[in-house]
Amino acid sequence: MELPPEVEKIIKRLNSSGFEAYAVGGCVRDSLLGRIPDDWDITTPAQPKQVKELFHRTIDTGIQHGTVTVMAGSGQYEVTTYRIDGEYPDGRHPAQVSFTSELLEDLKRRDFTINAMAYSHETGIVDAFDGMKDLRAGRIRCVGNPLERFEEDALRILRAIRFSAQLGFIIEEKTYEAISQIAPRIALVSKERIQAELTKILCSQHPEKIREVFATGIHKYISPAFAGLPWKEVRISSDLSSEKYIRWAAFLGQSGPETAVEVLKALKMDNDTIRKVQTLAAWTGRHLNVQESEVRRGMSAMPPEVWDALIQLNGYGCEIQALTNQIRSRGDCLDLKHLAVSGQDLAAAGIPAGKEMGRLLNLLLDLVLEDPNKNHKDILLEIAKNLAI
Repeated sequence: MELPPEVEKIIKRLNSSGFEAYAVGGCVRDSLLGRIPDDWDITTPAQPKQVKELFHRTIDTGIQHGTVTVMAGSGQYEVTTYRIDGEYPDGRHPAQVSFTSELLEDLKRRDFTINAMAYSHETGIVDAFDGMKDLRAGRIRCVGNPLERFEEDALRILRAIRFSAQLGFIIEEKTYEAISQIAPRIALVSKERIQAELTKILCSQHPEKIREVFATGIHKYISPAFAGLPWKEVRISSDLSSEKYIRWAAFLGQSGPETAVEVLKALKMDNDTIRKVQTLAAWTGRHLNVQESEVRRGMSAMPPEVWDALIQLNGYGCEIQALTNQIRSRGDCLDLKHLAVSGQDLAAAGIPAGKEMGRLLNLLLDLVLEDPNKNHKDILLEIAKNLAI
């Protein structure tokens, strides 16, 4: 297995100082699958203080849990001491951890077999829980007793579905049964963490796996709005852009804009995503005639990238896309900013500021959306004067 040069250097320095060291977890899994790891984690019996003495540039990422981030080249690499986790009183985090000199003790506390493998050039792959067998079988299986793993950290039940979605794997039967049993404990997990996992599921190669969140009963304990979603009717194509707001809109669009906003606010979603999903949900399923004026009005109602997403989501087809391209290439006015008259122009023409001016500007924009040839200052001022009478 090929390791990045910086990872090799970190492992070699630890080895030369008398410590074992391995790449561990997701980076090993992804490498074996032929995927490029997002990051590389290293595990060792060296304790944080010893790691910091060996490397000049470090960050105290999580000293209490044995983790030091080592800066090497342009990258950052987490180096964590072999550890044994104590009790998980809050269903998410161990109350204390103790360090150990045994790699196996560290690996056995991990969530899934495919994440519980370690590697070094000297030793090769350390696979005490048949992770490679599960990789070959395309299977998500807990290390040890699945009920115990999920009771320790309830977020793991969503992580199981997320890995299933990202890798296209099935969830092993006992692990799946345990997810259903532990489902109520998802209420112990912060909404932000739940949202992050749901987003990864929706943005994966297999967004349809979101159904497992409902089939296992997890949905009942996320939020009232989420629990009431008509999930059996949802169809999400993996051919859609994997942009977060587009996948969420595909999932929530049929529920309507009000429900979409309620669901996303409960999940502590960022405001930009909420606004975009709200807009797309308001337009989901809306018929659009192949007419320039209708297309302009639609384009005027949302940012350009959101309009492009709507074309995908509603399957508007090549004719609507062709009109969109024509409108953009001509530079047709689509908003008040590009209207040929401004509030100052109307004021100079004797129209008082206030609600009446705002009403007139919006009427003028509507006329221009219908016929862009009217977007000239003299034409619009004349119309405004007549409308103001």
